[in-house]
Amino acid sequence: MGQGDDTGGASWWTRWLAHWRGRGAPKRPYVRRHDGFTSLQFVRRQTQSRMVSGDPDRLLVDYTRTMFAALLWQPAPAVLGMIGLGGGSQAKFAYRQLPDTRIEVVENNPHVVALRAEFGVPADDTRLEVVIDDGARFVASRPGRFDLLLVDGYDEHGIPAALSSQAFYDACRDALVADGVLACNLYVRDPETHVARLRQAFGNAQVLVVDEPKMSNRVAFAWRGPLPALEAEALVARVPEPVRALLPEVFVRIAARVVRHRTMAARAP
Repeated sequence: MGQGDDTGGASWWTRWLAHWRGRGAPKRPYVRRHDGFTSLQFVRRQTQSRMVSGDPDRLLVDYTRTMFAALLWQPAPAVLGMIGLGGGSQAKFAYRQLPDTRIEVVENNPHVVALRAEFGVPADDTRLEVVIDDGARFVASRPGRFDLLLVDGYDEHGIPAALSSQAFYDACRDALVADGVLACNLYVRDPETHVARLRQAFGNAQVLVVDEPKMSNRVAFAWRGPLPALEAEALVARVPEPVRALLPEVFVRIAARVVRHRTMAARAP
């Protein structure tokens, strides 16, 4: 998909047809507007993404806010990768608040990408690129590429198998720079399976899982390299001030967990 092209061309269309041949076409989502919100849905009562209609750049859903605590590890990412576009809430937030970061998003459902304007997702430019492709293939083809990688790839059935295998989590590790960090949204019945695979890929001491207090989600952070030898307040202070001002409770809460995790890991035999 070329920069600035929301519809794509023959190349991505050919790849998409080849990828989905024999598997059935991806389901077409729809936009629902209600009570001041705009939502992306595949079926009723199951919201994939939601934004405030009058404030489209606000990072509304709690777990999407928590995932940006990855900035505690990498406060100035040069390249940020995202698996799953959805309504584009995280892509928009990063685009507005991290002006020195290049953002590369992969989404395997072209019908989702076709709705990007409905959610105020900017057109592709030198800082933002949305690629229509298989997420696992996207990650595997970019070793050593990302300072920060956000994985939030879901379809109407949940996390696709291709985005939850050991090979996928290994590829996520390999797609990070030497001190890069991964954040995953785990909205599943068996998060332990995913966490075990993350620990196999990154090492037991390199994975931190936090519950989302008001939701059923968990967010898992996994990283390469050592944790910064800083106390919680100093970790938070490294994050760009405009982002800290928008997500103050997130950075304070997760920084405390990071320090606790580092202390426990140091005591482990």
